[in-house]
Amino acid sequence: MSIAKTIILFALAAVAEIGGAWLIWQAVREDKAWWWAGLGIIALGAYGFIAAMQADANFGRVLAAYGGVFIAGSLVWGMIVDKFTPDRWDIIGALVALAGVSIIMFAPRPV
Repeated sequence: MSIAKTIILFALAAVAEIGGAWLIWQAVREDKAWWWAGLGIIALGAYGFIAAMQADANFGRVLAAYGGVFIAGSLVWGMIVDKFTPDRWDIIGALVALAGVSIIMFAPRPV
């Protein structure tokens, strides 16, 4: 699988998981209608299918790497949707996590 396809799948997975969790948060914490939570559950289910489309056959590796994408994606979501302003430590932490993603997913391995 190409690096571009891997990145696109991680980005789609992040939108589905973070968006789904945000929708449930809105229903539970912000008193939105119950169907917001229902949409969140659907989005979280979609996340599971998207993550399963990664070429690497190792569930643990894919999910470990996705954890770093989730960290960075959550900060970006917060900036766009909730007008959150990350501080330098948030940004440094996200960059370290993305470096970890790159090592986990793209390091040369024997076939």
